[in-house]
Amino acid sequence: MQVILLERVEKLGQMGDVVKVKDGFARNFLLPQKKALRATKDNVKKFEGQKAQLEARNLAAKKEAEAVAGKLDKQSFIILRQAGDTGMLYGSVSTRDIADAITAGGVSIERNQVILDKAIKMLGLTDIKVQLHPEVRVAVSLNVARTVEEAERQARGENVLQSEAEKARAEADAMFEEAAAARVAAEAEEEAADDAKAKKKSAKAAKADEGEDAGDEGKTEGKKKKK
Repeated sequence: MQVILLERVEKLGQMGDVVKVKDGFARNFLLPQKKALRATKDNVKKFEGQKAQLEARNLAAKKEAEAVAGKLDKQSFIILRQAGDTGMLYGSVSTRDIADAITAGGVSIERNQVILDKAIKMLGLTDIKVQLHPEVRVAVSLNVARTVEEAERQARGENVLQSEAEKARAEADAMFEEAAAARVAAEAEEEAADDAKAKKKSAKAAKADEGEDAGDEGKTEGKKKKK
């Protein structure tokens, strides 16, 4: 299908260009979004008659978008989500979530203005593009964290996942050291008990030997008296 663009459309053309697109793209996006008209003779003539008005309207919208872009540029927005120890979110962050966060920050935008190349499924900082106008884009930072404190740490450049891993490793090391110390203490206690048993056994044997020596001496004395 051939259409005439009513505004700049990325990778297609500028306002007033007549381009050929797939029928589905035209019917599902360009025409209902009023970004284009079918390139019929009547519509081309209609566009030519409204061109100056459309260009003036586009220029005003562009200036307004640039003013908003100045407020949004490089701003950071926090989105709190639950996540596991590895940082994997329990569900992804959608364009609606991002639009709601930006709107809550003071600039009202729609979800279809958020350009999301891939789903956000991990904690951390992510750069997001926002299309404020066909010719105006702005970059914002998205700070996805489990808590506000964690978001602040991420904003300072800390790797919260690494910190969590280090914490877990330290706890594991402490448990290992505690278990090792308990094992050494148990071995020492067992060794002391064995020593005590050995000493007791040795003392008992020595006492028995003394008794035998005394008996032998008594027998010898008895023999001497008989003589």
